[in-house]
Amino acid sequence: QVQLVESGGGLVQPGGSLRLSCAASGTIFGFFAMAWYRQAPGNQRELVATITSAGTTNYADSVKGRFTISRDNAKITVYLQMNSLKPEDTAVYYCNLGNMARQYWGQGTQVTVSS
Repeated sequence: QVQLVESGGGLVQPGGSLRLSCAASGTIFGFFAMAWYRQAPGNQRELVATITSAGTTNYADSVKGRFTISRDNAKITVYLQMNSLKPEDTAVYYCNLGNMARQYWGQGTQVTVSS
């Protein structure tokens, strides 16, 4: 089994920054991608950013230029640096790890952007 644990969420003012972390534990084989999703009340879960095992990144248009995804392969940890936060970024953020066999999800961490 693989467990993903997110941390770093909280309350910030508009224009502020947060860094989310997601640490994986368990046995993981082969190549795997990691990603961040988010879900706000009344909305469907949306993909925020992805990073492959080779380090290739992709971002949703809404966060391009503001968010940066990175990973530490030795620690099997993925990060999401969020800058210039907007109220629209308020959501529960979920970490995801996936390969050809299956996907794993974290429990989510709340990010609230408000003055």
